[in-house]
Amino acid sequence: MTDAVGSIDMPDAQDEAPESKKKARKGGKRGKKGPFGRLALFYRQIVAELRKVVWPTRNQLTTYTSVVIVFVVIMIALVTVIDYGFNHAVKYIFG
Repeated sequence: MTDAVGSIDMPDAQDEAPESKKKARKGGKRGKKGPFGRLALFYRQIVAELRKVVWPTRNQLTTYTSVVIVFVVIMIALVTVIDYGFNHAVKYIFG
């Protein structure tokens, strides 16, 4: 049984290549550079990834921040009420 992607029974053509024809890679780009070259490559990759990020606008950021603060205040109030209730229950039970 096959589908558009392939199946386990019938592997793709690229998977059928014998292992002996493939070249063994020791380190790729990282193997040829020293520690400073690898560090520079790392930072270049970080900057490239950060350019792909869709940053929120100032309006979205204020909205998200407000939502988080309101949620935290509600959770603090809930935990305070539950703690107050348990405190009174323990005092009632144990004297």
